[in-house]
Amino acid sequence: MRTRLDHIVIAATDMERGVAWTEKTLGVRVPRGGVHETMGTRNHVMRIGEEMFLEIIAINPDGPVPAKPRWFGLDDPAVRERLDRSPAFLAWVANTDDLDAFLGAAPMSFGRATPVSRGELNWRFALPSDGRLLAGGMLPYAIQWQTESHPALAMPDLGCRLLGLDIYHPYPEWMGSILDAVGPVDLVEVHPLPPMELPRMAARIDTPEGVRLLETMPGTCGCPPRRG
Repeated sequence: MRTRLDHIVIAATDMERGVAWTEKTLGVRVPRGGVHETMGTRNHVMRIGEEMFLEIIAINPDGPVPAKPRWFGLDDPAVRERLDRSPAFLAWVANTDDLDAFLGAAPMSFGRATPVSRGELNWRFALPSDGRLLAGGMLPYAIQWQTESHPALAMPDLGCRLLGLDIYHPYPEWMGSILDAVGPVDLVEVHPLPPMELPRMAARIDTPEGVRLLETMPGTCGCPPRRG
């Protein structure tokens, strides 16, 4: 089983706000992608590596309400409150060539493999039944593309490249053990935090304007579930 970083996710309550925030942060304007009919969302995308991309995602105001909670916690009131304040780097996605093996190796639930499509693109995606962020967004959603080549190769290339993703966590051994079980994942490094600090992530991106940092907004704790 091969596991790699696939894409990073910027979320917004309004797509125009998300695009403007990303342009201000990275100095580039991310082009339109498409809509996810079954998820009730739409996106803008751009390439940030050989087989990696950046996605801006928001609820599609013109689409029907899906039958189940949207991905990336977009229906979670706490997440929506965060995004009402500002668009944010919210989550990341890992690419695997065997989603069933990935889910079987994971020491916790990453969700159920679900078929998803956008236009002519098809893939399988591990979706938690409640649409929640995994460990507050610190752990990745998992994807298996059903395409001949990675879709990032056909996305607009605006001269941006992901240099690394740093995860700061008060339980680094717990976080690292889960990533090792399903990976390891290239470009991802876990750093320790004091026990009472909230986890956070930072993506380092080389842009035409120099290296820029995408940082997560403080939110839910993203800590190991308590027993009992």
